[in-house]
Amino acid sequence: MKRFALFVFTALAAAPFASGQQTAARQNLPALRTVVEQYLQTQTAGLPGKVTVKVGNVDPRTSLAACPAPEAFQQPGARAWGKTTVGVRCTLPSPWTVYIQATVNVVADYVAAAVPLAQGQPVDASQLVVMKGDIAAMPNGIITDMAQAIGRTPTASLPAGTPLRLDTLKAKPVVQQGQAVRLVSKGSNFSVSAEARAINNAGEGQVAQARTQSGIVVSGTARAGGIIEIAI
Repeated sequence: MKRFALFVFTALAAAPFASGQQTAARQNLPALRTVVEQYLQTQTAGLPGKVTVKVGNVDPRTSLAACPAPEAFQQPGARAWGKTTVGVRCTLPSPWTVYIQATVNVVADYVAAAVPLAQGQPVDASQLVVMKGDIAAMPNGIITDMAQAIGRTPTASLPAGTPLRLDTLKAKPVVQQGQAVRLVSKGSNFSVSAEARAINNAGEGQVAQARTQSGIVVSGTARAGGIIEIAI
């Protein structure tokens, strides 16, 4: 009887310890929110303006095995700003994945049309105004520097107040069809150039084609001054 009583006492004394071990083996859910916050802060470090990250709560009923190194990730093409979703996964000792909602606000200066902009007409500084707002809530490609817009032409007429995007403004051609251009090829220890004639319009950094004096058509990158860089 004494032995039985001793066994029961030992089992009861060990129960809280076993329960503590089980609790310690579960993942701390608030820590996952910290992982997501740090990930988003890193991803948005290069954005202009003031970045604010708000991470949603994890369902408290979620039960996950403790993970020594949870890793945050996003699906290909997902934005790390605005309303977004970040996954957190663990590979060892027990694999699992959870998805957490977050909102990233980026309050910064952006460029808008101060007056109506006509399609095809070059934009100058007097037609632009700098405004402040949450650019994370706007489409990709919002212009934040006037220099990016000056000299470009709208692909469609835009009303005053419209935030300007790079994809709605066409760059001024630095190479024009029929223009005499210089083809330039550069290497580590050499530079070769030749005369040719452009067969399409191209803005800075765009693909330009030209026909050499021997009739060969070549492609390269358009540069200011009627130059086409040919990759070796």
